[in-house]
Amino acid sequence: MVNPHFSAQTFDFLDELEHRNEREWFQEHKPIYERELKQRMLTAIESLNDTMAGFASDYIRPPSKAMLRIYRDVRFSKDKTPYKTQLSAFWPRQGLEKTGGAAFFLQVGVHGVLVAGGAYSPQPVQLRAIRDYVLDHHGELRTLLKAPALLAMAEPFGGNKLIRPPRDFPVDHPAADLLLNRSWALMAHLPGDAALEENFTDLVIERFRAFMPVVNFLNVPLAFATPLEQEAATGRRRSA
Repeated sequence: MVNPHFSAQTFDFLDELEHRNEREWFQEHKPIYERELKQRMLTAIESLNDTMAGFASDYIRPPSKAMLRIYRDVRFSKDKTPYKTQLSAFWPRQGLEKTGGAAFFLQVGVHGVLVAGGAYSPQPVQLRAIRDYVLDHHGELRTLLKAPALLAMAEPFGGNKLIRPPRDFPVDHPAADLLLNRSWALMAHLPGDAALEENFTDLVIERFRAFMPVVNFLNVPLAFATPLEQEAATGRRRSA
């Protein structure tokens, strides 16, 4: 497949899955899932990896690891439907896969395509590290966020912002407005049909490239904000 993209059968499957989200139906139609969803997603990831090697080599993952499972974790959810109704993939920076680093994200569904980059929901340790770093580097971040390509394609940081600066941070600091962010992810939305076009991976790469400087910026503090690093810094590192 020279230009990896999805098919009408991909969306037919996902559309039906929204109404028949049950194991019996899925098992009956699993060959379609394997061929028109899983294999096409893996091929798209492989193509994206090939291009990312030129500008984001530290984020490349084997397709089988980058692609997220379609099976939902229903252990703590009131919604017990077993399957997600979209496909998704995740590219954290190598070495930060399990510690909350900023990453690239792709989600493909009938109702739209989401391309994202950053730290969507950082844990308290990671969130504090980002805010501490922004205090001293807010000018650099503002410059990155004003890049024309970024302004043309992405939404700014958003999602349930604080009303006032967080505790222990100065309210009159020049970075006070940035510190209100709880989510530090840039997001670009495309119509679902974009995934059916032959230039689909080009559209994704275009947005990954635009997000790259901000993702790299966030990973400077996040590289030192893992629980292990925090414990070592305070002398509370637990034995393995």
